[in-house]
Amino acid sequence: MEISSPRHRWKDKVIVIMGATGSGKSRLSVELATHFPYFEIINSDKIQVYKGLDITTNKIPFHQRNNVPHHLLGDVDPSHGEFSPSDFRRHAGDIISDITSRRKLPIIVGGSNSFIHALLVERFDSELNVFENESSTSSSEISTDLRYKCCFIWMDISFPVLSEYLLKRVDDMFDSGMVDELAEFYEPDADNKTGLRKAIGVPEFDRFFKEYPPMEKEGNNNSMRERAYEEAVKAIKDNTCQLAKRQIGKILRLKRAGWDLQRIDATEAFRAVLTSESNGGNGGGEGFSGVWKKQVLEPSVKIVKRFLMD
Repeated sequence: MEISSPRHRWKDKVIVIMGATGSGKSRLSVELATHFPYFEIINSDKIQVYKGLDITTNKIPFHQRNNVPHHLLGDVDPSHGEFSPSDFRRHAGDIISDITSRRKLPIIVGGSNSFIHALLVERFDSELNVFENESSTSSSEISTDLRYKCCFIWMDISFPVLSEYLLKRVDDMFDSGMVDELAEFYEPDADNKTGLRKAIGVPEFDRFFKEYPPMEKEGNNNSMRERAYEEAVKAIKDNTCQLAKRQIGKILRLKRAGWDLQRIDATEAFRAVLTSESNGGNGGGEGFSGVWKKQVLEPSVKIVKRFLMD
């Protein structure tokens, strides 16, 4: 079904921060909303919209949100079924109207480009998946007729650096209690093809828990259990990197279609994180903060200021 929007002479302004998983979108959005205190954030990650699995889905913790209002972040009850691109278009559209009615400005932040496309295009066909053929170089089905005046910031990182960082981030998530979270979420006969259960980590560890139930005491098969555990962790890392690759491919298709994406190269900032880690964290924090401020935050602030003055 095609959903169109009434054409208005005046279009509300929105900031859109795009990028692959793990590329620093949430951090940048909070920093921009701190710099411009009338900004509010709308999550456009199709897994993070659901309530639950905060570690597994890597939701930004409350203490890092700096009191900036966040919308559609852990708000959707996963028991209500799939939250579709059409649902996101409707709910996020209402939130944008509310934010702008209060003379504030929304920042759309997330890696789900299907949600971003559904929200922003003037005419959206819910039965047409413009990203379906990932190998296609054609972008003819992607419209550049948008229902908002958009400022796109694309967080880009060299893929080898991003991949290395994502592997580290998965390890950090396990250190933060991801296995315990997944064990509590485990349901032996659950369908992992809808909603929150599609989150990377759930199907990989459901296979592990079916063989080694969470409440079962470890027996004499510790070596087999450890091997199965390592296989589950490896699958999560592989699938996370594959997700990032697909997300980058969709962003490139949007750019080829004519979306005015302003690229921010965050490679050196993330390389500084990895260098700090390899050096045991000695002095790396300041290095990352300095590079991030110079190569990510300051250019993004300039882009936003130009957009607001236009």
